[in-house]
Amino acid sequence: MNPILDVKLRFSGEKNNQKPGPRNLRTKANVDTVKINKLISDLGKAADYYDSITPLVSGVLIDINYNDIIAKSNRVKRILKPKNKSLNEAIVGARFSDAPEGEQNHIITYYVERETLEETIEELKEAKRFIEEKLSGTATAANFASTDTRLDYSGYKLSKPALRDVIIDCSSIDSFAVPRQGEIEKKDSLVITFYKTELTVDEILKKADLQDERYRLVEYGDNTVAASYEDFLLLNERVPYLISMVSADISTLSLEDAGIRSNEVPVSIPPPRNEPTIGVIDTLFDENVYFSEWVENEDCLSEVEKMTLSGSDRDHGTEVTSIIVDGPRMNPWLDDGCGRFRVRHFGVCEERITPSRMIMKIRKIIEKNPDIHVWNLSLGTDEEVSKNFISYDAAVLDELQAMKNVLFVISGTNDNRIERVGKLRIGSPADSLNAVVVNSVRRNGMPASYTRRGSVLSFFNKPDISYYGGDYDERITAYSSRGETEVYGTSFAAPWISRKLCYMIDVIGLTREVAKALIIDSAAGWNYKQSGYKNNRLMGYGIVPIDVNSVLSSEGDEIRFILNGTAKSYKTTNYGIPVPKVNEKYPYVGRATLCYFPKCTRAQGVDYTNRELSLKFGRITDKDTIRDINKNVQEDEGVYVDERQSRRDFRKWENTKFISALLKNNRPLSAYPDRLWGISLTSKNRLGTVSAEELNFGMVITLKELDGINRIEDFVRACRIRGWIVNELDVANKVEIYNTSQQEIQFE
Repeated sequence: MNPILDVKLRFSGEKNNQKPGPRNLRTKANVDTVKINKLISDLGKAADYYDSITPLVSGVLIDINYNDIIAKSNRVKRILKPKNKSLNEAIVGARFSDAPEGEQNHIITYYVERETLEETIEELKEAKRFIEEKLSGTATAANFASTDTRLDYSGYKLSKPALRDVIIDCSSIDSFAVPRQGEIEKKDSLVITFYKTELTVDEILKKADLQDERYRLVEYGDNTVAASYEDFLLLNERVPYLISMVSADISTLSLEDAGIRSNEVPVSIPPPRNEPTIGVIDTLFDENVYFSEWVENEDCLSEVEKMTLSGSDRDHGTEVTSIIVDGPRMNPWLDDGCGRFRVRHFGVCEERITPSRMIMKIRKIIEKNPDIHVWNLSLGTDEEVSKNFISYDAAVLDELQAMKNVLFVISGTNDNRIERVGKLRIGSPADSLNAVVVNSVRRNGMPASYTRRGSVLSFFNKPDISYYGGDYDERITAYSSRGETEVYGTSFAAPWISRKLCYMIDVIGLTREVAKALIIDSAAGWNYKQSGYKNNRLMGYGIVPIDVNSVLSSEGDEIRFILNGTAKSYKTTNYGIPVPKVNEKYPYVGRATLCYFPKCTRAQGVDYTNRELSLKFGRITDKDTIRDINKNVQEDEGVYVDERQSRRDFRKWENTKFISALLKNNRPLSAYPDRLWGISLTSKNRLGTVSAEELNFGMVITLKELDGINRIEDFVRACRIRGWIVNELDVANKVEIYNTSQQEIQFE
């Protein structure tokens, strides 16, 4: 085995020197007068609708149904453009069409002035007249080629650039519509989010004459209220065009989580010393269990909630915490080498809680406990997450992780149906993108019978990973109020990952970005891409190794190193990674995993993450470009990659990037003269034109020697010659340093 290397690499920042060329229709696209007539008709119907009602807001909300997954750079530029702000600022929501998965298109909602709607109709009419008179009824890409100077744009109310922009915009639009909510299944409580306008939630409710019902509406931020189904029907009758998102506001513990009693054999445990602490947010904890000295317990229930407690309300939380504290003793085959952990346990609910209540409690808990870095959350909803927006509770968890130095480990939720026909999508808050979401597998590595599936927003790879959580006929052991208990469920897979991440962050001293990257990289290995991403919607990137030392080391024929950095510019780069050559060739295959914690905007729907870091890693060519191991050509000059392909092949906008060469029939790679290997991270900001804020990232890179030769010393020497600091990740030494630092010093 080889140690992982911690390389203090120097990154440089580069500005974006590429200038966009003139806009034009896509090669095979065209715009004819029939299409423009339809778009004029669509906007006319929208105008008629707003004329027929007494709108509560000063502007109008309009859906643009695009004919593709649309990149930010290819959204409309002229159509619906407000006078005093950019079109990007007018976007208040984004979702996908109802087409089969892989064929969906963008639907983006804009909030603009009523005058803008009328002006757009007039501009469309002028563009139609131009196409009729100058282009025989159809505009093509050839008409707008930069070499074509024959067209006469005089005599029209719009300038040449404006006419071109309107026509090019039309080529990417299928239709316009007034936003409408689809049919909503009846639930006891719902979370309702309004489109962002100049009105607050209170003002909307007041103008909609819902003051009498106000006592049933509980505001909790982000243009969002918790409401009854009857309240939703009233809102949908009076202000249907203002409702952006609706989801169930109920969270129920998975039925499989209820364990069967095993035995009450007395168990002893030494007192805690300097072990690190994991935060657990769950049902209540039973302080009568044998390991209670290891747990700081706080019940976070109101007096009303306490009145309905029963003995079983403490089982689930106690079982989850028992695995974190003493799981390996009860399950020797799952001994991960991490030792025991202390727990700060916060009991936030009984067997049932609304996400709105739970998330308010979590905010306060995180604020009051800044010393805890890893939080285990094994609660979730039976309801499937939406295909078009992130749940409210997951969005708050993403916000906390973007702003605070914390990492949530969340169970992937269970399928509780008696008859399981097809696979349910995961439930909230397992749609948190910044968190590590854990699904469950059986001992043989196959998905558990109750496993639910990703992805999230039809794109993001959730769950992240899988681990051993037992099954109905193959349980694992936990400890509850009733003694040792045989359990199964994703609730009991997640705590094992919390243990590993806390060990890596608090004991080994890794950043959360690197710790998350290592967990995902160790699960994926060389098999993830080799398998053709088989079962990735059920198992994420794969199963994390049991022994933490397998996560924190590499094979004898591998060079594996970690990097920390901060993205401050359009590009963050290093072009001098000294990968050892053999006979002027590189006898390796490579893989890389990148993790970062971006801010997100729930109101943007499917366009949820605000920041993108596009990853390239590979050899530097004789043209001073990176020959990426994943063939990422998104930023290459003269190459066009559409948004659908960028998301599918290069995981654009996802906050975890895993790239790998196939480990199959490999030959040594040619080395370009006087060139090394390089890393490039290209930053894009969805809500603005520049990436103003710094964003920390962590990476793990692995190079596997094709002939099985250990070349790690050659790599270390080459790095140090360049003045880089390279340290071996000596786990035993890190543990000793941690233990020494935690000792209490007594002064005489």
